[in-house]
Amino acid sequence: MKEIRELKERLEGERPVEWEELPDIGLYMDQLISYMPRQLIHYGEGETLTSAMVNNYIKDGALPRAEGKRYNRAHLASLTALCALKQVLSVKDAGLLLDAASAGRKPEELYAQFREALDRALDVTAGSLDASDREEDLPDLALALALRSYADKLACQRLLELIRARRPQEEKGKKSKTGRERPAE
Repeated sequence: MKEIRELKERLEGERPVEWEELPDIGLYMDQLISYMPRQLIHYGEGETLTSAMVNNYIKDGALPRAEGKRYNRAHLASLTALCALKQVLSVKDAGLLLDAASAGRKPEELYAQFREALDRALDVTAGSLDASDREEDLPDLALALALRSYADKLACQRLLELIRARRPQEEKGKKSKTGRERPAE
């Protein structure tokens, strides 16, 4: 089927640009908004990134603040990962995951890891598509993909719970006014 072949080709070939290919000059908000659709695969209209969304990501702590009014490579890399992850996670969970993954890493290292993981995931999905599938096979294929997404999301949610439980919470480990550590709740 032609449409399946085209989907498979896009999944196999379209990727976010490498770190070195991200713009090396700061982008203003309107430039950022027009640049980001090039980073991820989209079908149809879908959700378009807006300046309000970017500002909300910053308020939520999922994206660092702009330097002045400009967004650098680290911002573009973080926003690329965030836009991909928010398709399956809440912005809060995506921010938590990116924050945990960034511990002790330079932004370009985290972005490289993100790209490698995305590359593997897209290749696995592309490998499950067969261009010779017939029209009547589409529901079964879509069901299998949806159920794999469900299973992956269950596992991801549990891992996020473990990450959240192991992260130092504001109250844990803080000393009380008496100078003693507060007991963990």
